[in-house]
Parts: sequence; structure tokens; C-alpha cells
Amino acid sequence: MEGKNIAAEQEEHALSCAGCGIHIQTIDKTKPGFTPKSALEREVIICQRCFKIKHYNEVSPVDMSDDDFLRILNGIGGTKSLVVMVVDVFDFQGSWLRGLPRFVGNNPILLVGNKVDLLPKNINLNRVRNWIQHEAKERGLRSEDVLLVSAQKGAGIEELLARIGQLRKGRDVYIVGVTNVGKSTLINRILHDYGAADLEITTSPFPGTTLDKIEIPLEDGRYIYDTPGIINRDQIGHMVTPADLRALTPQSRINPKVYQLNAGQSMFIGGLARVDFVSGDHQPFVLYVANQLYLHRTKLENADEVFAKHHGTLLVPPNGENGKTLPPMMKHTFKIEPNGPTDLVISGLGWVALQGKKPASVVVHAPKGVSVGVRKGLI
Repeated sequence: MEGKNIAAEQEEHALSCAGCGIHIQTIDKTKPGFTPKSALEREVIICQRCFKIKHYNEVSPVDMSDDDFLRILNGIGGTKSLVVMVVDVFDFQGSWLRGLPRFVGNNPILLVGNKVDLLPKNINLNRVRNWIQHEAKERGLRSEDVLLVSAQKGAGIEELLARIGQLRKGRDVYIVGVTNVGKSTLINRILHDYGAADLEITTSPFPGTTLDKIEIPLEDGRYIYDTPGIINRDQIGHMVTPADLRALTPQSRINPKVYQLNAGQSMFIGGLARVDFVSGDHQPFVLYVANQLYLHRTKLENADEVFAKHHGTLLVPPNGENGKTLPPMMKHTFKIEPNGPTDLVISGLGWVALQGKKPASVVVHAPKGVSVGVRKGLI
């Protein structure tokens, strides 16, 4: 009898969740990979966590460290494969996978900018592509090509598949990136377009949905591998509750908000960040953030008082009643020179564009640990 139990456990261990890649187990409900034994009879097996995400949008946190994810990615360098690195065009800095060369070894890299459907309609996509290529080189990454896609809408998928076919040369394909850049959504789009939607991978806006490497077989016996996302902890999304994360994550095409500011005025982006126009001539500040975020303009001299009084009520997210306490706000001071379009970027939240025609002194307040910086204007 004991031998049969051991054999059953070994058989379960050989199974992986089709949604997140974790090894299936039926013993401990509190551990990753749990699924009821009755679910093992299904053609496509998913763990209970993936089932709750898919059907109830309910997320159970999983205790996995950064080392667990890095261990999975470290094996790529020892393979002969094509590496497809996915970045979020809306949050390029926050979605950049640092140190990629040490993971991939000598394998070629195809760089894919996802979520292009979130960018304003009037944007020149060729310029965006060239901008991404330039930014990648500045970070020491030499890619075979740069493509723009929308995994959500299906735009650019045919071109991507054709380019993967040209570059992989009979090798496996690894899809890599940080959390929430849309890797799994991208693979689901590929599966759907090729009539294999029953193999759907679990997706959600929450970090760490994919827990282990997921194998998708190709016709020539090779595989596409969806890998767990590395967590960039300098993104603001890792500091808020799931409800607040939905509020700050763009759900549709961004509508830029233009504010004509004078020196001595401040802009609040919900209760998540604040931009102070300290000195300079009257000029436009264009905010590229999720459409549903509340924006509030006030005098700089009143800004501290407004924040103290209304944070979590008028200035939301975060939601004061059920919200998560954010780290203290830190100041980031920038001198904007008249050298052309300039973006002030808040990792995971969006950016504020200045024309760069007039000098300006600007202070950005963001929770401690959130990356804030300046870049050449994207738009």
C-alpha cells in the first residue's frame, strides 16, 4: 500500500500546472501546486491557485524568493536557443531586465516591446521602435531586432512569429522579462491564433503569477518556454494592494493630460506621487498615466498640507480605508535644460513630459524605493 502511495506521489510530481508551471501536488493545500485529486482526471490540469485566479480573480500569495526565479533563468545560458526579451513600452525603465547577458550567454536576443496599444494614437511607432533600440544599446544590450506588439489586441503577432522563425534556426525559444510585461498573455495569443487555446497560461496583473518554466511544444520537436518574471522591486506596483494595483495599471489607450503650470504649482498623481514645478517659465506638463488615476493641482506652498489631510481619501490610490501603507515619500530634484523633449519617469506609474524648450527646476516625490529618473522624450 505504501509503495502505491509513493508511486502516486511520483506521478503527481511529474505533472506541472498548465497555468503557472508549478509541479502539481495533492497533499498540502497551503503549498504551491496543490490541486484536488479529482482534478487530475482533467485533460488540462491546473493548480488550485490558477483556478482561483482564472475564475474568481482571487490571488493567493506564494512564498518564492528572487533566488528561486533566478535559478530557473540561470539555465538558459547553457542552452542553444533564441531568447525573446519582452519589455512594457508604457513602463520601459521599470520593465527592463537588468543583467540579461549573464543569463543568456551567447544566445541571440530578440527584443519585443509589448502593450503598444496603450500608447496614444498619434504616436509614430517607428520612432518608438528606434527609441527602444537606442535605449537598449545605452544599457549594453545588442539585440537581433526590435519589434512592437500588443499581446492583448493581437497587433504585430504575425510579424513576431515570422521573425522568431527566422532567428531561432531550429532551436528552442525562451520568453523572458520582469513581472507583468505580458509574457504569458503573449504566449496565449500565439496559442490562440494557432488553435491551441485549451493550453491557456494563467495571466493576472499581479506579480509572480508564473511560478516555474512552462513548456509549449513546437512542430519540430523543440519548445517555447515561458519563464517566471523577475521582480523589479523599484516599481511602485510592488508596494500597493491588488485593488490599488488595478487602479494604477492602464486598462486602455492612454489619454495624455495637459496642464499649463506656473512656477510654484504642484501636481498630485493620486496619493502615489507628486510633481513640484519649483522654478521656470510658464509651460505645459503632460502626464502619461492610467486614465482612471485621480490628478489634483494645487499651490506648492499648500502641497504638504493637502497631502497630510487628503492622502487615502481625496488622493487615492492608495485607498486609506483598506489600503497598504506606502513607504515615506522621497524627493528627487531635476534641472531640466532646454535640450528637447524630456520625460520624468516614475517606475511602474508612468511619466511626465516636458517640451524641453525652457529650463525648469522640478522635484518629484515618490515612495522610498521607487525609481525616478529623466530620459529623452518618448513622444
